[in-house]
Amino acid sequence: MTPISRYPVPELANLPEDMRERILDVQQKAGFVPNVFLALAHRPAEWRAFMAYHDALLLKETGSLSKGDREMIIVATSAANQCLYCVVAHGAILRIYEKKPLVADQVAVNYRKADITPRQRAMLDFAMKVCQRSHEIEDADFAALRAHGFDDEDIWDIGAITAFFGLSNRMANLSGMRPNDEFFLMGRLPREKK
Repeated sequence: MTPISRYPVPELANLPEDMRERILDVQQKAGFVPNVFLALAHRPAEWRAFMAYHDALLLKETGSLSKGDREMIIVATSAANQCLYCVVAHGAILRIYEKKPLVADQVAVNYRKADITPRQRAMLDFAMKVCQRSHEIEDADFAALRAHGFDDEDIWDIGAITAFFGLSNRMANLSGMRPNDEFFLMGRLPREKK
């Protein structure tokens, strides 16, 4: 089996208590441990900083970005950065949040042809500019987003999510992080009712 990282992956039992508790909590909710949690645990201080910023951006309750919007930004920009791990993992989450089994593949390949709203298209246009040409951002970009109901804090969130996942994409590629097999099928078929 292909290792999940080029770097040493610590055993769960050997991790500091706060990290172990967080990982076990995720495992209980998801049914598996996403490889990113173990691969980045190679450096505990950086793992904690990464998770803190991740949570600040993706778990916040303020602003007009939905959870699906946030994941859509991640999938589109991670595809531009050719990050297999983030496209696959966050594509699964996007499918679940949007309840659309095709949307993640559409967004990853060409968001301009995806079945998304004009508001989401404007959001992704800006995210891709932050991702690929941030030096070209100007006031007109803010005006275009405001026309779709985004305020300055929402625009900051779009940029911050894009920038943070630029870091994440590069670390995943550097480490050779492999997506969990479970992610590939998540959200593609309706869940069976129990």
